[in-house]
Amino acid sequence: MPPGHSRRRAVVVGAGLAGVLAAAVLSRSVDDVVVLDRDDLPDGPEHRKGLPQGRHAHLLMAGGLAAMEDVVPGGSIRRRLLAAGAHEIPLGHGIVALTPEGWFPRWRHDGPRMLSCTRALLDWTVRQAVLAHTGVEVRKAQAVGLAGDAGRVRGVRIAAPGGQETELAADFVVDASGRGSRVVTWLRELGITDVPEKSVDSGLVNATRVYRTPAGAEQFPLTIVQADPYGGEPGRSGMMLPVEGDRWMVSLAGTRGGEPPADPEGFLRYALGLPSPLVGRLVSGAEPLTDVHVSRSTSNSRRYLEKTARWPEGFVALGDAVATFNPAYGQGMSVAALGARLLGEELRRGGLAAPGLARRVQRGAARSVDSAWAAAVGQDVWYPGTRGARPGLADRLVTAYSRRLTKTATGSYRAAAALWDVTSMRTGPERLFRPGTLLDVLTGPLLPAPSGPPLTPAEHKIVTALGRTGAGGTGA
Repeated sequence: MPPGHSRRRAVVVGAGLAGVLAAAVLSRSVDDVVVLDRDDLPDGPEHRKGLPQGRHAHLLMAGGLAAMEDVVPGGSIRRRLLAAGAHEIPLGHGIVALTPEGWFPRWRHDGPRMLSCTRALLDWTVRQAVLAHTGVEVRKAQAVGLAGDAGRVRGVRIAAPGGQETELAADFVVDASGRGSRVVTWLRELGITDVPEKSVDSGLVNATRVYRTPAGAEQFPLTIVQADPYGGEPGRSGMMLPVEGDRWMVSLAGTRGGEPPADPEGFLRYALGLPSPLVGRLVSGAEPLTDVHVSRSTSNSRRYLEKTARWPEGFVALGDAVATFNPAYGQGMSVAALGARLLGEELRRGGLAAPGLARRVQRGAARSVDSAWAAAVGQDVWYPGTRGARPGLADRLVTAYSRRLTKTATGSYRAAAALWDVTSMRTGPERLFRPGTLLDVLTGPLLPAPSGPPLTPAEHKIVTALGRTGAGGTGA
């Protein structure tokens, strides 16, 4: 260390994906990074107690993966995940999807690619890469508040055994403590009391079971039956995605009044009763490896931290501490990665001591949150029983356009590509309003949508065989 140089420390609250990614970028700008988490972290790719959604379906979108590749040291995260058994899914032809506007075709072109694996494998792979190639330290501890004032955060208050508090000084603090973050309370204790909050809750319940991939079905495409927000009834959906270990993860979801059951027989009946029985037929003949796991922590919740009149230097919140989204839309991990990458870009641009750094990061991170929030809430407001918002005029106009675009995408590759770019978080929603896309929407689909699941003859045989060996005899 050069003479006269004092060590600079950053503290990250939360050792989940957002926290570990933030720690990775901070390690390039400070001498010490300490990550605090109240849970014991697993030694391998195992489910973590503090992540209730961890047992359910997770898809890493192309935009989120690109951000992670920029952030995580030690070589390609994509390559590490694929080596561990994750699956790479091209959106163009690797998915069989029924939307509220009809079946999507499968095109010759790949389109963006996403990764399919368990959340446990993703978190563990990223954490191992960061810990192996940085000096980041993880400590088991519970943060209970911030040290400092409304002008600057100077550390974190930690609950010590016996009820006393200790203070861990820091030059920079990141709250990445997830859905249960107390950031609004912590800021209020510093004198910042004007944080707007919003919650939109469709009452979604997730139910997931893992199966052994049937012999001969190893290359079967990821299969999605989407919920219909516009029919005036509770939304019901199902997804079969391949994950590591020669397994299928099957996640069913239903909004308030249409929740999936937790018993195995009811789980299968629910899957067979979806708008298409395809997911149910696939699993009716597959060998279950787990019980049905149910989770209800699914509301869209947002803390508009970027809108406060004052913001302290030396502090940002990222990931689920800022906003959580209905997990049906698969955006949370990508938003966390994009926020961490933005933090890294700002640190490279001006350094840790740059005036206004924290405020710029907080406002910049809100941009990807805005896009994800609009996509999730824009659909959830239409379900009956949704609490916290009802569709207004703007929602009706945006929904009419998005439905027309989705309908066009059932028979137009260019319209489908525009949708993929946005849902993959490679671009913002402005992509949907480019002149070419507007013209496509005006023209409508060039080809008729598939009349049924766009399966190959070999895939049809797999569905038929599995349906006949189990409880599902209805057509796909």
